[in-house]
Amino acid sequence: MKMPKSIETKHYEERAAFYEGLKRLDRRSFMRLAGLSAGIVAAKGLVTPHSFQLVEVAGAAPASKPKFTFAYISDTHLYKKELNDRFVRSILRAVDDVNRLDPQPDFVLFGGDLAQLGKREELDLGAQILKGLKAPVKMMVGEHDWFLDMGEYWQKLFGPPQYSFDHKGVHFVTLMSVQEKDFWTANGYTPEERMQIVAGLDDGRQSRFEVGPQGREWLKNDLAKVDKKTPLVVFSHSPLYKYFRNWNFWTDDADEVQALLRPFANVTVIHGHTHQLLTNRIGNIHFHGMLSTAWPWPYAPEGLPTLTVQQNRADPFSAFDGCGDGRMDLLENGLVDKLYNLWDRDPVTVRATYTASNGKEDRPAPTRLPSY
Repeated sequence: MKMPKSIETKHYEERAAFYEGLKRLDRRSFMRLAGLSAGIVAAKGLVTPHSFQLVEVAGAAPASKPKFTFAYISDTHLYKKELNDRFVRSILRAVDDVNRLDPQPDFVLFGGDLAQLGKREELDLGAQILKGLKAPVKMMVGEHDWFLDMGEYWQKLFGPPQYSFDHKGVHFVTLMSVQEKDFWTANGYTPEERMQIVAGLDDGRQSRFEVGPQGREWLKNDLAKVDKKTPLVVFSHSPLYKYFRNWNFWTDDADEVQALLRPFANVTVIHGHTHQLLTNRIGNIHFHGMLSTAWPWPYAPEGLPTLTVQQNRADPFSAFDGCGDGRMDLLENGLVDKLYNLWDRDPVTVRATYTASNGKEDRPAPTRLPSY
């Protein structure tokens, strides 16, 4: 007589099939595998993924017609799949979200911190999963990807960490904003110790992030070729302003970088790293933080930029609460309407009219989930 399988046995068999499928992942097989991932999530008592493009924000004012849209996925922090499969399920959920967009975005920005400890198997896993996206991917590096081997393997997979491109009349710049001054050589730290220190949010042994002299010179030379009336969008992993130094939510040479951006009429900076809804404006520069698929960070205790519409505290017992992905609608004036697709919450749209009016128009509604 054949013995029935327990729920636990079925779960682990599905989990094994899920990871075996990752080895052969391509666009054709992605939706089937994402469905298996959803089954694993359901078996764990979590919420099945939903695609954000099907949800309208109640009461939102009509926006200007966008020139084009691009989506984002950021801060996945992948470990080896044997150590943490929850983060793998999260990035698969995000890829599934983006693939369901209709029409498809012109491209997808990956906002940095693909890996957690910069290991080859972590980066390989992330690269393989991102191949399941239908739209082209623009990669950005984060500190978790870099400081094990100083970016050697990341660059082998994805190319240089700083680059620019033009798309439909907009100039895009991707900055490597997480350089650090050498704190490891004199102290004799191994690459693994260096990586662990940088991965610590408030480890005082590391320096602050910066674009650095070479990065700023590269940016200056790149922007010298661009008409000042051209809309400019900058991707950086760390915020290009000084938010909270103790947690390295900070770019030490942000003032110098902002000076290079100031001559342009309209500038938008899209950044990762902070894992939260975060909106700021300094002069002509509009800043938008990206959500993480891994976990939400709390807000800095010393206060927030005044334009930030604060989300409520995330439920620590819900793996997906406060996480998500999103989309940017790039408007004719070069600014963006930014959609935060918060998983298990209402989406939030921060419109260009809100940042352009310094918060006087189109203030976003906060997420409708009570704090506790």
